[in-house]
Amino acid sequence: MTDNRPGNHRRRRDDGRSIPTDRESPVGAPVIRGDESVTGTRAREAVQFDPTDPDSLADAAETVRQFAAGATNDDHLYMLRGAAACAALVRGEGSYKAAAERAGGDTTVSFIRKWARVHDLPRSVRKQVALGRIAPTAAKHIARVGGEARLLLAWATLDGELTVREVRSVASAINDDVPIEHALADHNVRLGHLEVTLSPTTYRDLRRRAAIDGVDPGTIVSDALEQYFE
Repeated sequence: MTDNRPGNHRRRRDDGRSIPTDRESPVGAPVIRGDESVTGTRAREAVQFDPTDPDSLADAAETVRQFAAGATNDDHLYMLRGAAACAALVRGEGSYKAAAERAGGDTTVSFIRKWARVHDLPRSVRKQVALGRIAPTAAKHIARVGGEARLLLAWATLDGELTVREVRSVASAINDDVPIEHALADHNVRLGHLEVTLSPTTYRDLRRRAAIDGVDPGTIVSDALEQYFE
């Protein structure tokens, strides 16, 4: 079987630690959709699509057919289910073309490819989609980007309140070899800029230390977080 989905990507940090930029859980598994802490009671509706099981694959094909016909009504959780069905169908059938033919109806190769890639996004990004913070249609464009830029674009989408059209534009620029910081700057978003709220005591101590050391407060925060993540 030929698996022509995008390959798994792991970005290795300068300190040697590996950061996942692609899905690590099994294809079709409702890791986010079935998490009650994320989806509440709707977690009980989560469907697993097993690409190795003929009956499950048939369910995936029907789900994709309905999804392509617009049966999700823009419900972000059902759209994630549709994405899972697309990915499972690709894995089970062996190619985007075969998956589209199996689903039939309005399903196209392009449709299958775009949504299977959403399913392949790392858990941290898929969770934001399930929570409704990143629109599934924006996630389609984030998924077009590979490597670390994929994660950076996802967080910039949140922090910069980018529209779906803007996300599409930035993703296209990145794929045209424009550095992500430049692509975001074109939409008035500064990469790495994040507003945080501190307790008065922490704010006081941060400002005092920055003043004594003659550095920007953000430098201290960044250094402290780097140590935290180690």
